[in-house]
Amino acid sequence: MSEGLKLPKYSLGVGDRFAHQAKAQLAACVMAADAGVEVVPVWNKSNREHTIIGSDPGQTRIEADKAVKALKWTKPYFLDADHINLNTVDRFLAPCDFFTLDVAEMIGKPADAKDVAAFVARHPELVGTVTIPQIDAPFKTDAAFVAGVANKFLAAVQDAGRIYRYLVEKKGAGKFIPEVSMDETDSPQTPVELLIILAAIADEKIPIQTIAPKFTGRFNKGVDYVGDVAQFTKEFNEDLATIAFAVKTYGLPANLKLSVHSGSDKFSIYKAIHDGVKKFGAGVHMKTAGTTWLEELIGLAEAGGPGLEIAKEVYAEAYAHSEELCAPYAAVIDINPSKLPKPEEVNGWTSAQYTSALRHDQTNKAYNQSFRQLLHVGFKVAAKMGDRYLKALEANEEVVARNVTTNLFERHIRPVFLGQ
Repeated sequence: MSEGLKLPKYSLGVGDRFAHQAKAQLAACVMAADAGVEVVPVWNKSNREHTIIGSDPGQTRIEADKAVKALKWTKPYFLDADHINLNTVDRFLAPCDFFTLDVAEMIGKPADAKDVAAFVARHPELVGTVTIPQIDAPFKTDAAFVAGVANKFLAAVQDAGRIYRYLVEKKGAGKFIPEVSMDETDSPQTPVELLIILAAIADEKIPIQTIAPKFTGRFNKGVDYVGDVAQFTKEFNEDLATIAFAVKTYGLPANLKLSVHSGSDKFSIYKAIHDGVKKFGAGVHMKTAGTTWLEELIGLAEAGGPGLEIAKEVYAEAYAHSEELCAPYAAVIDINPSKLPKPEEVNGWTSAQYTSALRHDQTNKAYNQSFRQLLHVGFKVAAKMGDRYLKALEANEEVVARNVTTNLFERHIRPVFLGQ
């Protein structure tokens, strides 16, 4: 596999909806370095978000470069074209050097029968007893099972191969980090299914450095993990074991690591992630995209005055247009409409009442996760305010930045990468 750009062991996907918080986000990585761990930032913003806001990937690059220069950051940093396919990739080619190849639409679409047969024939090691070191029991398979898994995932991996080769043609081999996203499917992949997927990725000669499998439980936007933590822990460790085995068996890049999508605020699984990564000496990439936008709102509300007014207005508009705002995110939010306060009530709130409802502090009785999730998907409302919203961010930069940095360092970097 070609030498080139390498994603370091620990990386944090940071989203910045309005391209105003790159410096505050990077400051959290500087704090991590001061605490003794290198965590590199990967600024990610999907085509969907750019479309909703009316922004351009080039803006993300400008802000990231400015932040790096301002804070004299000398370690690596990346820009992720998040969830792209061949239809959406072109606008990301120039500014980005990390590409999340999203092949969700192809998962479950039957592959060509001849391709499936050829895959099974090429991989006799996947048929029979499959032993993966550090997984308790071996897996028993037969040719029909391997063919069934290949039939579910091979077309998706071939699609990833097409996107990857297009990127190589446009950017050059080794000039970008490829990630394959397999998390948007109905059920978690078993270790042997993940192994089959990784074998197919190696066959396509995609030198992936990170893979996002599907885990058990719900990874709703901006709120804690919902599910069985013990089961997640088992799956996470088995995935780490499978990746280590696949790297040796199929010659995939040595730094290939797990990517946890919608990883922000999944507080109850952070210990499992930290412990698993330490046990295997592995890396991890964790995406925390939308929390920065929520910290902007918290900062504006905390500032009071016109900032608080804007935060209240965003909620009132989000409440009025909740169906439209929630539709694109229906699979990854869980809002209880009866728990949403009426805008008239929110309009009477103090700064402390607003921030208590929104800030992700589960010890605070006023914390409201339905309120939080609606605002999470409500960034379109702020986008429509245009300059007025951006000027409010600039006028309250200090309080907003403090919230952004504290959130990333204290609630995310510290438990996941420092184990504290």
